[in-house]
Amino acid sequence: MNMKEQVPEYEAVEFKGKENRYCLCIPVINEGDRIIGQLKRINELGIDKIIDVILCDGGSTDGSTENTRLESLGVNTLLVKKGPGKLSAQLRMGYWWALKRGYDGIVTIDGNGKDSVESIPLFIEYLNKGYDMVQGSRYIKGGVAENTPITRHLAVKLIHAPIISLAAGFRYTDTTNGFRAYSRRFLTHEEVQPFRDVFDTYELLAYLSVKAPKIGMKTIEIPVRRSYPKHGKIPTKISFFKGNLLLFKILLRAALGKYDVKSN
Repeated sequence: MNMKEQVPEYEAVEFKGKENRYCLCIPVINEGDRIIGQLKRINELGIDKIIDVILCDGGSTDGSTENTRLESLGVNTLLVKKGPGKLSAQLRMGYWWALKRGYDGIVTIDGNGKDSVESIPLFIEYLNKGYDMVQGSRYIKGGVAENTPITRHLAVKLIHAPIISLAAGFRYTDTTNGFRAYSRRFLTHEEVQPFRDVFDTYELLAYLSVKAPKIGMKTIEIPVRRSYPKHGKIPTKISFFKGNLLLFKILLRAALGKYDVKSN
């Protein structure tokens, strides 16, 4: 594997062959009932008939990725990461596998049940229109921000989105949102090279947001709903202090071009 294709070791369980032009990559790790409920909604809406559903598992041990159940819910393929790395490593695994399988584009949605799965066909529509980077936003007209924690809301609106927008030369409003889509043309562009070990935690999300407009990729934000529970624990893998500090460091590095190919 050359420097352009650094991907963690993984195992693939294919329940079906390639059936659609695009695939839906869902990164998960011990999401429990949240991912099961999400897959049920996708299945009930018939979305798994218009896009191939690929679970990108970081090593779940809670039984939520049991093969028979996934297959019954319309999942096309389960990828299980065996090598090191966190979210960005899972995404590198999923994107690399999807491109090798021949998909023309990839939609990504978090596996914690916060996102509006009914919006997935809209991402497909914009990929069909020739867009290369489609960012979901709860903050534009038609979008819904439901029970967003005030600290998260302020961080996105006052820090993350302005810095990414300034670096990218494109006005984003919801840059931490993982509900997005990428074209094959973007992910395989010589100046992008996303399959590098430098992308380990949350780096890939920030990097691709900045990179797409800077290299002339057709970019747009579309409305989505993002819902947090009214009560109980917030479904997130980001710890308040350490996690948010890491996000800020990644944000600055992405804005300064530290993940660009020439810098590595």
